[in-house]
Amino acid sequence: MESALPAACFLYWVGAGTVAYLALRISYSLFTALQVWGLGREPGVGPGLGEWAVVTGSTDGIGKSYAEELAKCGMKIILISRSQDKLNQVSSEIREKFKVETRIIVADFASEDIYDKIEASLTGLKIGVLVNNVGMSYEYPEYFLEIPDLDNIIKKLINVNILSVCKMTRLVLPGMVERSKGVILNISSASGMSPVPLLTIYSATKAFVDFFSQCIHEEYKSKGIFVQSVLPFFVATKMAKVRKPTLQVPSSETYVKSAMKTVGLKSRTNGYLVHSLMGTILSILPSWLYIKIAMNIGKTTRAHYLKKAKKN
Repeated sequence: MESALPAACFLYWVGAGTVAYLALRISYSLFTALQVWGLGREPGVGPGLGEWAVVTGSTDGIGKSYAEELAKCGMKIILISRSQDKLNQVSSEIREKFKVETRIIVADFASEDIYDKIEASLTGLKIGVLVNNVGMSYEYPEYFLEIPDLDNIIKKLINVNILSVCKMTRLVLPGMVERSKGVILNISSASGMSPVPLLTIYSATKAFVDFFSQCIHEEYKSKGIFVQSVLPFFVATKMAKVRKPTLQVPSSETYVKSAMKTVGLKSRTNGYLVHSLMGTILSILPSWLYIKIAMNIGKTTRAHYLKKAKKN
């Protein structure tokens, strides 16, 4: 009995230490969250960085909301997306509402031959902010080999989610470095923080965006460039297939207003207080447990989608 006491004492202190660590981790996250979002801080962007802001995937959801928030800060806006009609509509709305100049570039980021055209359209402009928002996901969670039109989906996801971020950064960064100021906001996803089975390619491409952003920020922060990786959980957008906003699933407008307050403060952010807490919990969970939970959620969503598709 006495021989068991040292072991019991050791386990007690291990448990107490673990609890204390988790409590400190959560407390620190709450403190930093309140510091960022609770003090009414103004966005760290504006014409002083360069008069123009470029936003990809800018006709809906998060991209459109970033374009509007940047216009609200007094920046001229360049909208890039594949739909001429939607671009014209959003461009007109922003111009009338915020009294700023707007330009549009029609480009399908699923293609690889669009960047010469984009470069020509951006030549000579002082671009202070780039928002790499354009993105593509699956229609529904699916096993890798069972994804419909797999070869085409692989190409599209890589072109839209990875190539666009690299190429647009390549086009805009030199001018920012020359002026020693600029902000690049890369919209990744919480799906890029840890592996998400059944969304394998999407999760992996968003992890690339996160890693790319952190590396570029470290390489160029001494030259006056701030690069941010934005990692939202679900936001009520067409892409997420969520229509009704909630506290946990904010509207794109609510999300972006919150995320903009972190610009200049946090180079890696979940962008929204509730999402930040969710991200903290995710970082604490053992990876095997999170992957198992994600797999089960994916299976359930997949089964529901296929059942509904079969009925139709």
